[in-house]
Amino acid sequence: MWGYVGCCCLLFPFGGLGSFTIQVPKAHLRSQPIPMPRTKHPAQSLGGSPDDTETLFYEALQKGDIDLLMSCWADEEDILCVHPGGSRLVGAAAIRAAFDGMFSQGSIRLTVSQVHRVHSVSSAVHSVAERVEIMLPDGLHAAFLLATNVYHRTPEGWRLVAHHASTGGSPDNLPGPEVPQVLH
Repeated sequence: MWGYVGCCCLLFPFGGLGSFTIQVPKAHLRSQPIPMPRTKHPAQSLGGSPDDTETLFYEALQKGDIDLLMSCWADEEDILCVHPGGSRLVGAAAIRAAFDGMFSQGSIRLTVSQVHRVHSVSSAVHSVAERVEIMLPDGLHAAFLLATNVYHRTPEGWRLVAHHASTGGSPDNLPGPEVPQVLH
C-alpha cells in the first residue's frame, strides 16, 4: 500500500547526519499525476507577488498547515518538488503526501535568508538558504539547505510550480549577501 519515495538526509555543521524517510501511497507513485481538489487560502486568492507566495509557503511549513502550503502551488499537473536526497515528486497528490508525512512529525522550524531573485513578467526564480532545526534524540540540531523556488503568474495570482532543495553544508560555506557592482 505504501511506496518508498526517498530518504531526506540533512548534514549538520558538526559532522552529524539526520535523516527521515518519506513514504507515500503507491497510487501516488504512478507516472501520471492524480488531480486533487485544492483548498484556496483567502490571502492566496488576491494575487500578490512571488514574495507574498513565498512568505505563505514558509509560513505554512512553520505552522505545519498542509492546506495553506498546497494553496501556494499552481493548479497544474506538472508541478514538482525535490527534497534533499529524495526522488522527484510530480503532481499535487505526491507533493501533498510527502509534506503530510513531514508534518506528521510536527511543524518544521526553519528560517530563510540570502534570497536571490530573478523576476520577469510571468515567472520568478528565488534561490534561498534555509536553516532547518530538527529535534533528534540527543537534542536540537540545525541543517542548512539551499532551495530554488520557481513561481508562475497564473489567473489566481503567483503560484509555486517547482521547489528543489539540497543540502547546503554549514553556514560558513553559504555565500554571503550579494554586493551590488557599480560601474562608473
